[in-house]
Amino acid sequence: MNRRRARIRKPLPPEQGLIILNGSKEKLVTSAPIPAWDLYQGACIPLLREHFTDQPARRARTRILSAKHGLLHPDDTITTYDQRLTTGEQAHALRTKTVSAQLDAEFADAPELRHLLILVDPLYFLALERVADHRERLDSVNASMVPSPWSWLTDGLTVLTTWGWA
Repeated sequence: MNRRRARIRKPLPPEQGLIILNGSKEKLVTSAPIPAWDLYQGACIPLLREHFTDQPARRARTRILSAKHGLLHPDDTITTYDQRLTTGEQAHALRTKTVSAQLDAEFADAPELRHLLILVDPLYFLALERVADHRERLDSVNASMVPSPWSWLTDGLTVLTTWGWA
């Protein structure tokens, strides 16, 4: 059997990649604000946190989609809360209230952005609909949508491997 090795290419520079994943209901209980990266304890966040332990530049290219706060940078400080997206109407409200402007800012602030990995549940994906409004950039953005953050070990890690981040 002839096995083909995956070509190892030069890793994607951090400024060319962006990962968006949704938060989780499992959170540390705290009344003091802590980084979002540390607050979320469920779904794929602990796995990604472990994966990027020694890679702060790549960790900084991660955003966490919160049902309460919209897109969070890993270092944004927040306290424990209990709010989930359970309906399309809630996803639409989140998109309208915060996420659309946050996505516009992400695209404006990252002119070298070429690859996008989205690891979110379907309702959270509705809140990210604004990504499609950046058609002028989408020709150069590799959007890989994984329908469940539990797919991290298969689909998400596969995409990061193609980026040279795994």
